[in-house]
Amino acid sequence: MALSKLQRRARIKRRIRKIISGTATKPRLSVYRSNKEIYAQLIDDVNGVTLASVSSRDIKAATKAEAATAVGKTIAEKAVKAGVETVAFDRNGYLYHGRVKVLADAAREAGLKF
Repeated sequence: MALSKLQRRARIKRRIRKIISGTATKPRLSVYRSNKEIYAQLIDDVNGVTLASVSSRDIKAATKAEAATAVGKTIAEKAVKAGVETVAFDRNGYLYHGRVKVLADAAREAGLKF
């Protein structure tokens, strides 16, 4: 029997998280995507601390793609302000496509390296 969407995403997420871990100098940029909103966090897994977070709930945008772009730029600005230049990108089991890709590209353009 085939896996459901959530089971498939959970399996991919576990496989990714075995490899990716954030530190204070190179935090993990974690992306969560719901049907309406998109969220991004900079996480230091060693100390168990969230360094910065941004949500599309705080940003007024016409489309979901525009919201993802704004979230990507904002998280990159907060990261640079916190003294972080490089991050480990955690797509959280989502395909690198659509809103996740738009967020990543906007973060790269705003100065993050990953």
